[in-house]
Amino acid sequence: MANSNPADEHEAFDIISEEEIERFKNAVEEGDLPRAAANLMNSLDSIENAKLDIAITGESGSGKSTFVNAIRGLEDEEEFSAVTGVVETTMEPTPFPHPVYPNVTVWDLPGIGTETFKSSEYLKQVCFERYDFFIIIATERFKSNHANLAREINNMGKKFYFVRSKVDQDLDASKKRRKSTYDEEMIMKEIRNNCTECLKKAGVENPRVYLVSSFELDKFEFELLEETLEKELPTHKRHALLLSLPTISIKILEKKKKMMKKQLWMVASASCAMAAVPIPGLSIACDLLILKKYLSKYCRSFGLDDESLEKLARKVDIPVADLKSVIKSPLAKEITSDLLIKLLAGCTVFAVATATEEVMRFIPVLGSLAAGGISFGTTYYMLNTFLNDLAADAQRVLKRSMFGTEV
Repeated sequence: MANSNPADEHEAFDIISEEEIERFKNAVEEGDLPRAAANLMNSLDSIENAKLDIAITGESGSGKSTFVNAIRGLEDEEEFSAVTGVVETTMEPTPFPHPVYPNVTVWDLPGIGTETFKSSEYLKQVCFERYDFFIIIATERFKSNHANLAREINNMGKKFYFVRSKVDQDLDASKKRRKSTYDEEMIMKEIRNNCTECLKKAGVENPRVYLVSSFELDKFEFELLEETLEKELPTHKRHALLLSLPTISIKILEKKKKMMKKQLWMVASASCAMAAVPIPGLSIACDLLILKKYLSKYCRSFGLDDESLEKLARKVDIPVADLKSVIKSPLAKEITSDLLIKLLAGCTVFAVATATEEVMRFIPVLGSLAAGGISFGTTYYMLNTFLNDLAADAQRVLKRSMFGTEV
């Protein structure tokens, strides 16, 4: 197995609290291995099911509903998408769960552009406490309504982010008007300066504005927004956000892969604990169940399942067979127990050879579980190997969809 970066090993523990690690260690030391495994699986469940509630607000016609759909990986006319239109279509806070990660909910809030709008009353009406953060969307320019709402959100102790939507339309219009002098970078700078100046005049100090197109999230500054959220959210909510985002770039794909790798030692340790319980056949049954569960999750998150591939093919207008042709891992096609048993048999010798090394990496977390090193090594090796393989497949699919080639 390839050597690991010491920094990455340290980061592997930042998704679980010291208290949770201590409970696991105590159960192991007391010889209660089923409880040790259950503790780890409960910790994994708490990570994977961490609730994240995102509030999207702004004036009528600013593209709120389209943005709600875009960050959930949906187009406006798909099933479960938010209704969009040129007039305000949202009369009350409307929840839109993520289609793959239902613990992540994007809320489409009513528009703020009425003459009677008052930010303090509005936040009470939309149940302010419900949301983890607010995205305030505007088109053309930000106004006093946006600034007043931002100040009120800040005063009530939550974060907000300004998003200037429909940037693609502005650039298209400028390209038509300035055929000989068109300069995308300069126009983007003009838009940003205009937004920040309007907000400063309205009393917002040091406003951060992200220029976005909901129809082209892979362009402009959506990734800058994602990076900011990633830095400012608590660990579990950051995990939920990152896994739920559409895989629009190699950079986001790599971040997803890194986040998934942080869970590997926990999944392998749960397998290890169960292997140490003297019940015939329990270890292999648990290993298969665990592998199938997490490999299926990797496929969905990377967009390698049939539904995601068909949706991507429609979006970029190429045959889905073209996307599937660059996929090499058999697990991206079908994950069956028979296939996993075959793959397990092929890797067991190597996994046993590396099991001791891997167990030692996680001392003192594993401690006396070294006896279960074979199960730990096998599960860890399998998950790590196929996570790498599936991420590579996802990268090839993304490049094929973007450039017509996997290179």
